[in-house]
Amino acid sequence: MEKQFDLVGPMITAVIAALKAGQAIIEIYNTDFEVETKSDESPLTLADRQSHEIIKSMLMDYRLPMISEEGRDIPFQQRQSWERLWIVDPLDGTKEFVKRNGEFTVNIALIENGKPVLGVVFAPIPRLLYFASRNLGSYKIDCPSETWLDIFTKRAPEKVLDILLSSARRLPFNKNNPSRYTIVGSRSHASSELVEFVERMKQEKGQVDFIQAGSSLKICLVAEGGADIYPRLGPTMEWDTAAGHAVAQYAGAKIFDYNTNEELGYNKPNLLNPWFIVERT
Repeated sequence: MEKQFDLVGPMITAVIAALKAGQAIIEIYNTDFEVETKSDESPLTLADRQSHEIIKSMLMDYRLPMISEEGRDIPFQQRQSWERLWIVDPLDGTKEFVKRNGEFTVNIALIENGKPVLGVVFAPIPRLLYFASRNLGSYKIDCPSETWLDIFTKRAPEKVLDILLSSARRLPFNKNNPSRYTIVGSRSHASSELVEFVERMKQEKGQVDFIQAGSSLKICLVAEGGADIYPRLGPTMEWDTAAGHAVAQYAGAKIFDYNTNEELGYNKPNLLNPWFIVERT
C-alpha cells in the first residue's frame, strides 16, 4: 500500500503563499489600477499576475505541476498522467476586486487522483483564512496576524501548524438560526435558474433566507455553517472551486454535480465544472 503524501509541508507553504499573494493584492487594490479584458470577456488586473507569480514561485519547491487561472492552456494529453498537482486561482473574484467590495480570495488546492486533499482560501480584505486537509480537518482564522509572514518563514512547518491551530476554530460552527434555511448565491453571476431554485426551496422549506457573496467565500460559508446550501447553476472552472471544495468536504459538506449527484472531480479533460451544489450533510 502506497504511503500517504505528507501534507504538513505543502499546507504551510500554501498558507504562506496565500498570505504573501494577499499582501501583494492589497497593495495594488489601494492604487488606481488598470483593468484589461481577457478573451472570454472577464477582467484581468496586475493583481492577478503578481499573485500568480508569487504562488508559482513558492509552490515550485514541491516539483508538482500546476493548473492556474493565469496558466490554463495545458493540453489534457500532457495533464492526464498527473497523479498529484496544484490547482490555483491567484485572484478569485476579479469582478469583486474591480468593484472594490472586498469579496475576493486567493485559492490554492492540492489534488490527488482527481480529488482535493488540501485547500487554502484567503480573503485579504476581511482577512479571513480557511485551511483544510486530509487527516487534519477544516479550520478558519479571523484576522490572521500581519506579523505571521516573518515568523512563519523562520519556523519548521510543524511549529507553524501549531500556531495556526492554536488561533483557529474548527469547522463547522453551529448555525445562528437553525430554524431558517439559508441559501447563498453569487453576487456577480445571478441567473434565472438560481431564481427558480430559490423559489422552489421556499416552497419546500418555508422560511428561506437568501444571501449574496463573491468568489469561493460562498463555498466557505456553507463549510462553516453560515449557509445550508450554495447552488451554482452557471459556469465555473476547476480553479474556482478546488480549494473551497477541500475546505467544505473536510468540514462535512458535499460538492456534487447538480445533474448526476456525483462529487466534483479535478484535472478533467475539460476544466469547466458542471453545475453543482454545495450542501451541508
